[in-house]
Amino acid sequence: MTRIRNYFLTGFVVTAPLAITAYIAWSFIGWVDSWVKPYIPGRYNPDNYLPFAVPGFGLIVAIVLITLVGFLTANFIGRTIVSYGEYLLDRMPLVRSIYRALKQIFETVLSNKSDVFKKVGLIEYPRRGAWAIVFISSERQSEVNSRIGEHIEDSIAVFLPSTPNPTTGFLMYVPRAELIELSMTVEEAAKLVISAGLVTPEYQKKTEELAREAGPRVAPPLSAAE
Repeated sequence: MTRIRNYFLTGFVVTAPLAITAYIAWSFIGWVDSWVKPYIPGRYNPDNYLPFAVPGFGLIVAIVLITLVGFLTANFIGRTIVSYGEYLLDRMPLVRSIYRALKQIFETVLSNKSDVFKKVGLIEYPRRGAWAIVFISSERQSEVNSRIGEHIEDSIAVFLPSTPNPTTGFLMYVPRAELIELSMTVEEAAKLVISAGLVTPEYQKKTEELAREAGPRVAPPLSAAE
């Protein structure tokens, strides 16, 4: 029975991540299809010609349309149309605030030049002696840093994720001297947060690999007195 239980647990560890990943991917494809397919003309929808539904066709159409919009926006006519649309949105009191906030978030996250969430650190939270993992949000100077500078010489913006959902948390400005930067990647830190500490990066293995890459240390020559 012990051996059968071990076999079951091993199979569960192997199949559970695959099943959950497949379920999430399938649900996302179905969600996109449910939004896009109703707007596809009947003559171009393969579901009208085949005896079964084609999963993912709406996702492909959405990707093609988004790419086409990006191509058109890159030229002069497209930029003019986008600018006129933004001008109309700026005249709407509530909509313009939502649009500006969402646009700034997407531009910051998707920009290749962004330095958001490229470093991981530790801060003492919620009390002295208790440490929490944070993502370094931005090292740029802002009005908040300037005002805090009257009390703290150097501050930095960090995002404290919650467990097991790292998409929610707290934005805090902490003294840079109280932040300990880690060598782990953002992906490794996210896994650590999501798993509540169960999935830890292979730190010892990384240390050994770095030591091997550095090569053997050559001992300094002994002096004549030695």
